[in-house]
Amino acid sequence: MPLRYYPAIINQDVDDGPEDGYGVVFPDLPGCVSSGDTVQQAAQMAAEALALHLEGMIEDGDPIPEPSAPGVVPDWIAEEPGRIVAHVLVPVEMPGSVTRVNITMDEGLLARLDAAAKGQGMSRSGYIAEAVRDRLRAA
Repeated sequence: MPLRYYPAIINQDVDDGPEDGYGVVFPDLPGCVSSGDTVQQAAQMAAEALALHLEGMIEDGDPIPEPSAPGVVPDWIAEEPGRIVAHVLVPVEMPGSVTRVNITMDEGLLARLDAAAKGQGMSRSGYIAEAVRDRLRAA
């Protein structure tokens, strides 16, 4: 899968102390946000948020914007209260087009899968795909 790097901005509310953590926003993808207790954790969590956001856009048929130049701060971010503490580039493997597949699975396992997916607010396909990604990352 092709790799892209999207710029992200890590910020901290000026009224809060460092114990309140850091937020992450993506200038190219309003609504794609993440957070972490530290700047490092916020950057790591941003990668997961970005991948899930882009997958959702693809599933919904939304166009995926090209990454903008790093360091650019759009007005909608500049107007938010808080201070920018870091500009980072977040890598993401661009998902391909969705392909329908048929699989065979034990009936009881399928019931457990459906219950787990529902509990996470996910579709069966989304849950399976996420489980496979997790397994591949661990390999």
